Order: sequence, then structure tokens, then C-alpha cells
Amino acid sequence: MSLPLSPEDLAFQAEVRQFVEENLPADIAARQLEHKGDYKGDYTRWMKLLATKGWSAPHWPKEHGGAALTAWQRHLFDEEVQRHPVPFAAPFGTTMVGPVIYTFGTPEQKARFLPGTVNFDTWWCQGYSEPGSGSDLAALRTRADRDGDDYVVNGTKIWTSYAQHADWIFCLVRTAFDDRKPQQGISFLLFDMKTPGIEIQPIISIDGQHHLNMVHFNDVRVPVDQRIGEENMGWTYAKFLLQYERFGIAEVGESQARVTKLRQMAREQGLDTDETYMQALSQTEIELQALAGTNLRYLAADAQGKPVGAEASALKIRGSEIRQQLTELAIAAGGSYLGPLAGYGRDVGSNWDEVLPAHLRGAADDYFFSRAASIYGGSNEIQRNVIAKATLGL
Repeated sequence: MSLPLSPEDLAFQAEVRQFVEENLPADIAARQLEHKGDYKGDYTRWMKLLATKGWSAPHWPKEHGGAALTAWQRHLFDEEVQRHPVPFAAPFGTTMVGPVIYTFGTPEQKARFLPGTVNFDTWWCQGYSEPGSGSDLAALRTRADRDGDDYVVNGTKIWTSYAQHADWIFCLVRTAFDDRKPQQGISFLLFDMKTPGIEIQPIISIDGQHHLNMVHFNDVRVPVDQRIGEENMGWTYAKFLLQYERFGIAEVGESQARVTKLRQMAREQGLDTDETYMQALSQTEIELQALAGTNLRYLAADAQGKPVGAEASALKIRGSEIRQQLTELAIAAGGSYLGPLAGYGRDVGSNWDEVLPAHLRGAADDYFFSRAASIYGGSNEIQRNVIAKATLGL
């Protein structure tokens, strides 16, 4: 998206670019280009470097270790960083639970959790979805029964991304069991993933990778002082957090980087003379520019403290659809390279690193995993219901 930049904007953009070029470790960049990154190790190293500038959490207030960037600066920052082969952005700490803690947490909770979160000494995972209560999150059944100064948690969460790497989990649990509305009996708990009674069961996704997990809680004791806000008010904090999750799922900066890579791939493979392919890529890029405009309006409203809901849902819908379109275009760009392989996954009897050119490695995995983008974070069908209710009163 091209908009006029002030001298201050240009200076900030140049500062970000120079920092990334001078500080992004060469070994991390090389692994990202080869799609061989050490997920937790590489990402932690990179975020610790960004944290020296407050850029590991650019939207956080400065008093909590962030950079307090304006909406426009956040857009420029994201756009500039994604021009480089940086590690995948894990959203659970700085993007999701961090704002919940500094908005609704006690002073003790802020002092305890925010420093480690912003510096990535503490990794988080999200305990929301359950078997039978994913998009219908209010139907969750994991329960927390009060026992003195503790809650005793029992239940199961599913699709818990990167739980195998997490130090802590933020978790929605049921604390009221009467006939009140389901949303009114949920609490928001934080607890250590090393607490006795937690079992992590890996789920291998269609790309052959271990991103996801089922997490079982068996008599897990959680101190009451690790509850965020009031008991039975967790739905309020969950809705607040989901706005940030849906914003992150839009992946505007990441998609802009994908477009740049696709144009480079098209030139290298002679696809830039293929009218059908270039028309499809250009149409997707136009849709992405429109999404970037909506993204800026969202950021501006958030910076002014205005409530957002339908906007975040619109971002999630279009962002996930555009991501899927771009991964399909990457497969198409592979042509004869990926055509015979994509239908068989990794076990094709060949070394993919030898079969595929460097710029196509990981394209099939990205394509397979992105099929879930329109489901996780609240399915796109649910997001359309949110929009219908918020804007049309349906």
C-alpha cells in the first residue's frame, strides 16, 4: 500500500530497515529462506534483539517495555520487518495475553508476567478451544472448582498451538455451574505448564509438522491469585483478547512479503509473461491493498480507544482468504516442481531439498497449513455472524 510518507515516517522506516539489516542474525535468515528454522530458538533470539528497542511489543505502552508506536508507525514497522526473512511471529504473549494482563491484571500480576513476556523469557499458549466447543466457545466444559486458595482444573483443550514450547498457558475455564448464561460463568486463569496434572498430546497437521496439541488437565491446582479480573467475568477478557488475535490472523505484512516473493518467483521462472497467472496475482494484490486500508482504520480506532469488533472480524476473514490465495499462487508458480509432489506430502521417496529450488521450499507446507487459516481464531462463518450482528443488528 503506497501512501505519502512524512519526513518523520521516512526516518522511522529507515531506522527499522537499518536495524533489521544490521541485527538479523545471518544463520536465522538462512534457515528462514530454507524453511528450516529452529522455531522457538530462532524466534526467541530475534525477539530479544527487537526488545532492546521496545519492538518486541511495538503496541505496548512504554512503561511495560513496549514502544507505544502510533497506528501508522505500527503499520510501517510491520511492513518493513516483513521484507526480510524473519522468524514467524508467535502471537500468544505480546499480541494476545500481554494486553489482557496490562489492561485487567493486578499490579502484582503485571510485575510478575509482563517483563518475561515482552522479553520472551516466558512463552505462552492459549487454552480456548475444546473438543465440541471451538467456534461455540461459550460451550466450553473445562471446569475450575474452588478449593481454598486454589482452583482445581479438570478438562481438555484442543488445537493448542505450540503448547510443547510454552512455559505458561492462559486458559478459559468454567467456574459457575448454575443456570446462568454460559458466557457468565467463565473465568480467565494463568498457570504454569509444568504444574502437575498437565498432559500434552501432539497433533500432527497435514503439513507433517507439530504445531498443534491436545492438552489434558487432571486435578491441576491453580492459585486464585493467577485469575485475571473477577471470577465468572472471563468472557469479557476473552472477547478483548480475540480482537487482537483476529487482527494478527489478517497477516497484512506477511501477505505483502508473500506478494513480493511471488513476483520474484514469476520473473525467475518466466511466469511474468503468463497473462492468466499475472492477472490472478495482481487481483490478489489489489485485494490485499484494500485489506491494508482496513487494517489502518482498525489500528487508528484502537489507538483512540474506540471499541472494535466487526472490523477485526472483517480483517480475519479477508486476511485468511488472501493468505490462502497467495499459497495457491505459490503452488502454481512451482508448476512441474511441485505438481507431482503436492498430492503426496513429504514421503515421496525424494529429498525435497534436492528436488525443489530454494525459493519453492516450504511452499507446499505453507499451502497445506494455510487451509486452516479460515478456521482457527474463530471460523470465517462465525466471523460473518459477528459482522451481521454488530453492523446489521441481525
